[in-house]
Amino acid sequence: MNGLRIRVRGQVQGVGFRPFVWQLARRMGVTGEVLNDAEGVLIFAAGADLDGFVAALSDEAPPLSRVDAVECASCEVGVADAFVIAASGGPGAETRVTPDAATCADCADEIRGDGRRRGYAFTNCTNCGPRFTILTGLPYDRAQTTMAPFAMCPDCRAEYEDPADRRFHAQPVACPACGPRVWFERDAGEGQGDAVALAAAAILGGEIVAVKGLGGFHLCCDATNGAAMAALRTRKRRPGKPFALMAPLALVRQYAMVSAAEEALLCDPAAPVVLLEKSGAALPDAVAPGQGTLGWMLPYTPLHHLLLDAMARPLVMTSGNLSGEPQVIGNHEAREKLGAFADAFVMHDRDIARRLDDGVERIGPAGPMTLRRARGRVPGTLPLPPGFPDRQVVAYGGQMKAAICLVKNGQALLGHHLGELDEALTWEAFLQADADYAALFDHAPDAVATDLHPDFRATRHGVERAEAEGLRHVSVQHHHAHMAACMAENAWPLDGGPVVGIVLDGTGLGSDGTVWGGEVLLGGYRSVERRAWLRPAPLVGGDLAAREPWRNALVRLDQAGLSDWADALFADKPLVLARQAAASGLNTPASSSVGRLFDAVAACLGVCPDVQTYEGEAAMRLEALPPYAGLVRFASRGHEIDPAPFFAELRESLSLGASAAYGAALFHNSLAAAFAREARRLVETGEAAAVALSGGCFQNARLLAETLRCLEGVPVLVHRATPANDGGLAFGQAMVALAQMESD
Repeated sequence: MNGLRIRVRGQVQGVGFRPFVWQLARRMGVTGEVLNDAEGVLIFAAGADLDGFVAALSDEAPPLSRVDAVECASCEVGVADAFVIAASGGPGAETRVTPDAATCADCADEIRGDGRRRGYAFTNCTNCGPRFTILTGLPYDRAQTTMAPFAMCPDCRAEYEDPADRRFHAQPVACPACGPRVWFERDAGEGQGDAVALAAAAILGGEIVAVKGLGGFHLCCDATNGAAMAALRTRKRRPGKPFALMAPLALVRQYAMVSAAEEALLCDPAAPVVLLEKSGAALPDAVAPGQGTLGWMLPYTPLHHLLLDAMARPLVMTSGNLSGEPQVIGNHEAREKLGAFADAFVMHDRDIARRLDDGVERIGPAGPMTLRRARGRVPGTLPLPPGFPDRQVVAYGGQMKAAICLVKNGQALLGHHLGELDEALTWEAFLQADADYAALFDHAPDAVATDLHPDFRATRHGVERAEAEGLRHVSVQHHHAHMAACMAENAWPLDGGPVVGIVLDGTGLGSDGTVWGGEVLLGGYRSVERRAWLRPAPLVGGDLAAREPWRNALVRLDQAGLSDWADALFADKPLVLARQAAASGLNTPASSSVGRLFDAVAACLGVCPDVQTYEGEAAMRLEALPPYAGLVRFASRGHEIDPAPFFAELRESLSLGASAAYGAALFHNSLAAAFAREARRLVETGEAAAVALSGGCFQNARLLAETLRCLEGVPVLVHRATPANDGGLAFGQAMVALAQMESD
């Protein structure tokens, strides 16, 4: 019969796309066949309304799918009297692997019902459950997952083979008769009785329980029990960093404001941790000291649902790991490494193929913001903007918040958050991820992109690989990569014209060999020029300056002619030695870092002046203070943006009784206005067509909102799906490398 050969590209395998096509064809009287192959889903279709059939492939696609393209060509269709699901067309890695998805409503109802999966912690279907965390190879089928050891019982097999069932070809399908099991463990001995009930009793009794999830273990305790959280902080040596929380939506609403957009993000299949403003009932301050927001996620596995049903209160769910190390994923590893933290364990016997932290997101002033790209989003891909060549590139990111990016077939796969590469086990995880992604996606790069800093471990790895394999190596300046990532996420074309980037972060090696961090850049993917920057100040003690805010305050106050104020504020510090070091240049590199400027202001306001217990603590505490109006114009000295006038006004305001909250507001407003003024000028003079906002400081929703206000009327590009911090760096590096390859 005459018909169509239909190619569907995108996230279309492991999401129930073939049974969806089968049901659609039966409904519309279409005959033919559908199959998976190396490029996605292939359909041969004949019938009266093929136009409607093709349109419905996108319009009615399954919830976990993402259709990027539907390509049609005339052909002969061999099946004339039915529509069938044919065998897959062999292995290949051109199609996308689906991210893990939170338990769907049908499965959540099933574990609370009276059927054979009542209370079963591994219930899933085509519309939910583990994917990437259990995948060991392609194509995605049960034999290539950690479900391979569990042979399906006849009942599960019947569901798996029925195209009309929501478990048709759901690879992790299981039930209590044939699937993984969960148990409660204390002192290396298995507890007798229901694992969930035993765990709930332990947590209600104030104990800390390590719970095995999708991408690793969590350390769990009662979020209403201040003593339990204090014990967890002591054991984990985590004095101030906020804990993530888990609760059903109705319970979240008792403790937080939840807008419609925030509810949608919470209920997304990715189930990220979402930052929500505190409201209503109060939890102990130990959850997130000094913060105005709390990080909430909904239960995303049946085990989480069952545990929360038994608890009826919010739970702390923080990553199960030693400080600085990757999250624990194996049972033996958990006993060995988490035994000092946890009083008991909830274990199961389905292996985790790869560790994935929980993602962290928020609704910002311009919509969704990704702070940590992880479980539920990876390995989802991003389409490349128009004009880029079809070449394969691998980019290795930076030293902190490491993530890898692979580009292939017009798509960029930005990998999961790995952590800080100074830590030996994180470095091992980085190497494993590099090999893992390359094998899973059959990736053979033409070029390797790295940060400009030669001593970053990721840079050395990339250079060594390029040399060993004879690949092109592209060095990308840190802030150029940030800017390029923001442009690319917003589909800015390769030849879309110059953009001005405001890139504000901690530190990154500049093209002039100095340390940058507060930049106004002009250009595009191929190259940029530095047009303005924050006045540099010495980082007294090098890396110590990032941990001890008083050091940054001292040098900024000295620059502003306010040394007497510094003497009064920090009389207990070794000021003479610090000033001598700054004057000599010994281990005090000059830096334009806005991150360190945040630290300086926090120290002047008495906000953790001595030491930060986690990265960004001072800035996060400033962001949490109540807002006020008012700003001070920073001085412009040639290309330099000088904050000295702000510090003079800050001192005056505080002497007249102004609060720390007023000082924090004055800073946010003044900083935004200073950089926005430089960027607006470049757009209004015609040198740039838009402004891109990037760098870790733009995770601060307050700074972002004020900058957007100052840029009203100007086209502005912001991060949404990729992190503004170094977690998005590899994506930008890959874009710069591709652009330079296209120019050759």
